[in-house]
Amino acid sequence: MSTIAFVPVRKGSKSIKNKNIKDFHGRPLVFWVLNALNACPQIDQVYLATDGDEIAEVVETFGLSKVSIYRRSAENASDVASTESVMLEFIEQGQLKPDDVFVLAQATSPFTQANHFQEALAQFDASGADSLLSVVRQKRFYWNTDGTPSNYDYANRPRRQDFDGMFMENGAFYISAVKNIVAAGNRLSGKISCYEMPDYTGLELDEEVDWAIGEVLMAKYYQFRETSDFSRIKVVLSDVDGVLTDAGMYYSELGDESKKFSTYDGMAFRLMRERGIKVGIVTAEKCELNRRRADKLKLDFQFHGVKNKVSVVESIVEMLGVSWAEVAYVGDDLNDVEVLSKVGFPVCPANAQKEVLKIQGILKLKSRGGEGAIREFYEESISNIC
Repeated sequence: MSTIAFVPVRKGSKSIKNKNIKDFHGRPLVFWVLNALNACPQIDQVYLATDGDEIAEVVETFGLSKVSIYRRSAENASDVASTESVMLEFIEQGQLKPDDVFVLAQATSPFTQANHFQEALAQFDASGADSLLSVVRQKRFYWNTDGTPSNYDYANRPRRQDFDGMFMENGAFYISAVKNIVAAGNRLSGKISCYEMPDYTGLELDEEVDWAIGEVLMAKYYQFRETSDFSRIKVVLSDVDGVLTDAGMYYSELGDESKKFSTYDGMAFRLMRERGIKVGIVTAEKCELNRRRADKLKLDFQFHGVKNKVSVVESIVEMLGVSWAEVAYVGDDLNDVEVLSKVGFPVCPANAQKEVLKIQGILKLKSRGGEGAIREFYEESISNIC
């Protein structure tokens, strides 16, 4: 049994031109949901269903390992086509099994994070439900068209804090088994479970005014992880060049190479190990200087010449029996983007490249690489844990 995610987007957006690839908080809108799905450990494959060549080209630049393009038919990409029509088209043409789990996610809900998908999939599995949908709780008083109240007694108006409110479908995602979608011809059927999300996720980006409001919400809730629970961290991993060094290579007149490392970072690794946190480096470089530094620091892990950092971190996660949500990674450049997007605690030094700074939930440090960035991360987060 596999878990498949499906994100349908069309090129013919009417309310906002080229909406799905329009810049939102520094990245194309469709990036946010694909990035979150790609980072969810339970999801095996992500398909973006589109009829637009430009959309497909933009998505391919993201470099998300789980994401593939599905070319939806023109018939099921028209203004009158339903989402169910393209879902069924994909299921009929694909290699899906009846018991595979199908996650329908919407690009117009960029606030959805990997942990939301992770928690919802766990709830779906535990509940025994046939389908699940994401909702937000609204504490509003609703009335019927005949002048009667729908969800409260106006003669005994409750205080907001005593009012349970009602669930509203926020359109972020839906989960069901493939066989249930085929049998019902619908994304929802049978026993339905509701997964509650934060109230700000109720905003869908359908109009220009939604876009403006969404930018404000995104900046508020996603720019930094100031309230992160750092006590959950069990592993801290780091890139080398640009993080433990200033990204410079120094050469003597004889051609000898040297690098600048900070002793403050070395002490930070030691202090983390004393707290029982596993530490290590994962670098694309094959450099004897890096090996000697890692040996001196007595790191738990050191991987050199790595082409696929996600695979390496995955092996560490499996070996230690921890989750991605318990891993912190410090990186600064393009080859760190995918692993930073997947760990629970993505961190970068002040000199990180702009692609890294745009990562959802990234914690940007004040220190530059080679100037004690790891030590700052330790002092500002882990050292404060009792």
